[in-house]
Amino acid sequence: MATVEKVLLRGERRIVLSGISWEMYEQLRENEDNWHVHMAYDRGTLELMSPSSSHEIIKKLLARMFESFTEEMGIPQRSLGSTTWKSQELAKGLEADECYYILNHHRVRSRMEVDLSVDPPPDLAIETEVSRGAVQKLRIYAALGVPEIWRWRKKGLAAYSLGADGKYVERDFSLNLPMLRVKDLEPFLEFELAADETAWIRKFRGWVRERFMADAGESGKGGL
Repeated sequence: MATVEKVLLRGERRIVLSGISWEMYEQLRENEDNWHVHMAYDRGTLELMSPSSSHEIIKKLLARMFESFTEEMGIPQRSLGSTTWKSQELAKGLEADECYYILNHHRVRSRMEVDLSVDPPPDLAIETEVSRGAVQKLRIYAALGVPEIWRWRKKGLAAYSLGADGKYVERDFSLNLPMLRVKDLEPFLEFELAADETAWIRKFRGWVRERFMADAGESGKGGL
């Protein structure tokens, strides 16, 4: 029998359902009334989350920084936003806050629909945790084989890569963007700094050019 638990934390409404079959999960996921709801399913436990404004602000800032960084650096990427990733065989599914193909961009660049039965999972998923969920999303990501996670929590931003043992290990530098120390993005997540997002993203782009492209220019000059 299914059980229901309702939680309201920091503006985020969460409903946790236990004893949910895969078929019921898919029905709930495909119902258009639920399209705005984030779901995380793990072997019978289903969490439904309605994001708070603070959640959406932070995840959008992280997405804009990632996308601006790859644009400034000329790194090909494909964004799939909050696409649902699921596997009936694993009995797991979720929506990332944001997700991207970078190292495997060439394998999906021409596809409108990505199929995990033949295509690789996204190279990077971004997760914003304003309040703690009941379902461990990292466990779902690990089972699906997502190589890298950027995870924002109250204590800051951290990057994780998937190890050979199927567990995530925190790392300083991004797996997909090895020149980038992910912690260096933290100062740009200050609410006051990002109050004017137009000025904020221009400042971030300036930082990218000064930190990374100036170094590349100096290296090039040294080789002449």
